[in-house]
Amino acid sequence: MARFADFVTLQRGFDLTKGQMQPGSVPVVGSTSIIGYHSDAKVLPPGVVTGRSGSLGIVQWIDRPFWPHNTSLWVKDFKCNDPRFVFYRLQGLDLARFNAGAGVPTLNRNHLDSLEVVIPPLVTQRRIASILSAYDDLIENNTRRIAILEEMARRIYEEWFVRFRFPGHEGVRMVQSELGLVPEGWPVVRLDDVLVLQRGFDLPKQDRTEGQFPIVSATGVSSSHHEYKVKGPGVVTGRSGSLGTVMYVEGDFWPLNTTLWVKQFAVGSPLYAFYVLQSIDLVGFNSGAAVPTLNRNDVHGLPVVRPRPEVLSAFDEVVGPMIKLKLRLELKNVNLRTTRDLLLPKLISGELDISALPEPQPLAA
Repeated sequence: MARFADFVTLQRGFDLTKGQMQPGSVPVVGSTSIIGYHSDAKVLPPGVVTGRSGSLGIVQWIDRPFWPHNTSLWVKDFKCNDPRFVFYRLQGLDLARFNAGAGVPTLNRNHLDSLEVVIPPLVTQRRIASILSAYDDLIENNTRRIAILEEMARRIYEEWFVRFRFPGHEGVRMVQSELGLVPEGWPVVRLDDVLVLQRGFDLPKQDRTEGQFPIVSATGVSSSHHEYKVKGPGVVTGRSGSLGTVMYVEGDFWPLNTTLWVKQFAVGSPLYAFYVLQSIDLVGFNSGAAVPTLNRNDVHGLPVVRPRPEVLSAFDEVVGPMIKLKLRLELKNVNLRTTRDLLLPKLISGELDISALPEPQPLAA
């Protein structure tokens, strides 16, 4: 055991407004993520950064020169501890519980100095960091593959249904419409002739029972439940609180009352409905004075193109496998993160004996 003050030294980040940021490649690291880029760096890698104000508990690893923002705390002195181990050890401390702010969540580094923490020897630190880093490497690799699949699918949608260069387009005449030139036989219709949006369902937190079906909120999957309301595949977007995110859900799910979900796929293709909805600036249809709100009636009347059924079938055959692989990789990442987080306390406490593992090489400075 050691005092936190003898483990690492945390330092408040540096002031930098959006207006002061100069074009560059140096990441400006806020309390939860990179919030922009700047021309100058304040700190050389490796870096470990966590939230100081606004949002607490997330710990970030930075492997290039960076600028820690004033909403963050960064490790100024690793005190001869392995930097990667420090990154994982801080994650295991649940720093959000040390909130000292009455209104805005705030982490006072001085409140941590007397905290007793388990700090294994350096060789053990490196072994632990090596094991956990292997999980992060797999997660990062999957994340890159997910981004590539998303980009490929989006480009195919744009090529076929925005530029109208679908298979066989050379033999189709273009005709004038209210949206400009469109393929002959592709009528311009109302959005609700392609997809019909429906308000989600109430489900108070006290009534939720963890289960196999995802609960989908306005920004993503928030938890799970033992029952579902909608059979998948489904398409969901925000109705209240947060607007603009459009989600494709493969299996059965429960859309919350903060969402709108596609009740009817009038053209028979959930994937096409997903990309059509994603192409609309839904945030621009905010009708809420205080809380952002999307009224489905405001978008149901928008003009969209309805492709011929054979083109939609071909689109599903090409893009469907990409989306299925993307969803499988996302599930793998969920499982990898769960396993990694379960391992962390067991490795640090010594419950898992890793003394026989070879010592990894330390990270280059």
